[in-house]
Amino acid sequence: MRRGLLIALIAALMPVGVARPAEAGPLEEGFAAWNRLDYASALRLLRPLAMAGDAEAQYLLGVMCGNGDAMAKDSKLAYMWFSLAATRGYAVAAGARSLMATTMTAAEIADAEQQVREWKPSLIR
Repeated sequence: MRRGLLIALIAALMPVGVARPAEAGPLEEGFAAWNRLDYASALRLLRPLAMAGDAEAQYLLGVMCGNGDAMAKDSKLAYMWFSLAATRGYAVAAGARSLMATTMTAAEIADAEQQVREWKPSLIR
């Protein structure tokens, strides 16, 4: 129950309803897919952006990993994506990472932090 509440809080931190440009790109399309609960499409659109270093896409993947949207729940991977987004200036991600850490063991956090240190952006989209 605590984990479900935690994920709801993390998702609630997300800026929903933010005005988006009229021309929707992959980020906007991925965000729209996530909002309409089409997680498979959101993952397909957001993963390449996150891998290329887009902080908002990284944050959204963190939420999806933490929720188990279109994938198995993975706290360590969610923590990694939140950390990467936070280091790129996406302020909400730092709070989400802290909340996620409350559900993890010290060893899980250490593993996730190792993943952050080893992560390299991919220029392939």
